[in-house]
Amino acid sequence: MRELMGRILSNSNYELSLVEDGLSAIAKLSSEFDLVLTDMRMPRASGLEVLRFTKRRWPNTPVIVLTAFGSISGAVDAMRIGASDYLSKPLPDPQTLRDLVARTLDNKRETVGETVIGEHPTMVRLVNMAKQVAQTDTTVLLLGESGTGKEVIAQLIHDSSDRADAPFIAVNCAALSEGLLESELFGHEKGSFTGAVSQHQGKFEQAEGGTLFLDEIGETSPSLQAKLLRVLQERCLQRVGGSETIKANVRVVAATNKDLQVAVNENRFREDLYYRLAVFPVELPALRERRSDIVLLAQHFLQLLTRNSSKTPPQLSNSAQEALLAYPWPGNVRELQNAIERAIILSGGDEISKADLHLANATKVEEEAPTPSGTLKEMEQRAIKAALDAEDGNRKRAAKRLGIALRTLQYKIKEYDLI
Repeated sequence: MRELMGRILSNSNYELSLVEDGLSAIAKLSSEFDLVLTDMRMPRASGLEVLRFTKRRWPNTPVIVLTAFGSISGAVDAMRIGASDYLSKPLPDPQTLRDLVARTLDNKRETVGETVIGEHPTMVRLVNMAKQVAQTDTTVLLLGESGTGKEVIAQLIHDSSDRADAPFIAVNCAALSEGLLESELFGHEKGSFTGAVSQHQGKFEQAEGGTLFLDEIGETSPSLQAKLLRVLQERCLQRVGGSETIKANVRVVAATNKDLQVAVNENRFREDLYYRLAVFPVELPALRERRSDIVLLAQHFLQLLTRNSSKTPPQLSNSAQEALLAYPWPGNVRELQNAIERAIILSGGDEISKADLHLANATKVEEEAPTPSGTLKEMEQRAIKAALDAEDGNRKRAAKRLGIALRTLQYKIKEYDLI
């Protein structure tokens, strides 16, 4: 069977390594492999052991398991612990194998392109929402703390859309002065200001047909906000110092770590622009709110940061994993990546210890919420009270946190006498 599959896949120009049992596979596996195809029953180490080893060391490497016809229950067990797919023996025909391998590798390329790592229900819902809105040209507003991965989600929206073959251009609105940002976004004509020695195409023009990601949109000035509003409304722009009207076929994804509604109330952000941007708001959770993804992300970064090394990525010791879970991660995913990069340098070996992570002031954070108990009304009452407490009594923000209308929240507050 091994030799047969080898001949089929070699003829399809795949580079293969063939081994005779599970232990040999574990000894040979490295980050160089894009796919693992393993039988379930083998001497010295089973297919499940190969699967577990692969997923522990290289979480993004897909594994296809082979199982004898009539032993599908074993394949189901393998799928539960991370197998990408299974194939029954004997092979129906060579093309079935070729198609499954090609499909699995295509799915892996899409996943790596997205680089959205997470199995927490909140992240699963978020990714599904991003892929749904990607099928439209709707403007998206990404909300969340610094380091939560807003640009990654913006890239996912672009890659999942019909605009994927066109440019994805990202601009940090807080990194440039007002004058430079205006020129950077809309371009300028030669001689329009001191130093403008030639015509310059702005990011809107550079992103033609694609997606423009405006990070930290809350830091823009009122005058620039007015110009952004015009582009979103009329789908056209003028370069600085120019009179030509240029069409802008661009999908805009904006992001902020600020509360734009508060900025609107304080007249620091245009209300009309806010509503234009917030057609489809998406809130990214802080890393401490999805702690079940922390070790998974850490393993992903271990693989990512050592991909150009001939060495096998170091493993996380039990104490390191406990430290990762105990730390509150104020810098979110970005801080986690930096911590793992630092730990790889400091460890210098096959295992990362708690000391290698250098997580200062690590304190035990609350365990994830236990399974709710009580009647439906009691759970609803507790959820509403918790949301109001979290938002310091602000009903509008509490309603948003709960995902319900403000009028509904007001009714429930009265019903449960929470005034």
